[in-house]
Amino acid sequence: MLIYRITSTKYAQKLIGSGSAARWNSNGVFMIYATGSVALACLENAVHRNGADLSLGDYSLMIIEVPDGSSREVTINELTAIHKEWYRVDNEAYQRTQQIGDQWIADRETLLLKVPSSIVQYEYNYLINPNHQEFSKVKIQDVQKFVFDERIKAG
Repeated sequence: MLIYRITSTKYAQKLIGSGSAARWNSNGVFMIYATGSVALACLENAVHRNGADLSLGDYSLMIIEVPDGSSREVTINELTAIHKEWYRVDNEAYQRTQQIGDQWIADRETLLLKVPSSIVQYEYNYLINPNHQEFSKVKIQDVQKFVFDERIKAG
């Protein structure tokens, strides 16, 4: 399976999670975020890069190959059972999704966690567990320069 990640070019040659707190991990818990499409990777960058003019940055698209199998999915039903507005950042559901991700990393049961995108319905993000025994099978298939259209603004 191929998944996608857009990142600063200086980080595009290695699969490394930052450990910075985000929707699916607490601060200090390392995981690698990727998406099911290039378009979603673009939108994820637009919403998370706080006002940056993306067209001026030096970005690359990573095309990542992951082995089939060894994945778990968090469903919309599971998330709406936690909170009907699970996708927001200003409620207790945000902390709960971090707990889910932190526990998944600690358990090391699957290489991938498939999670619904909080910004685009019917799209998915894929989290990679760098501590999983099959992590060495994850390969960067290709890295290409990625230029954001100047009309896309981070926000």
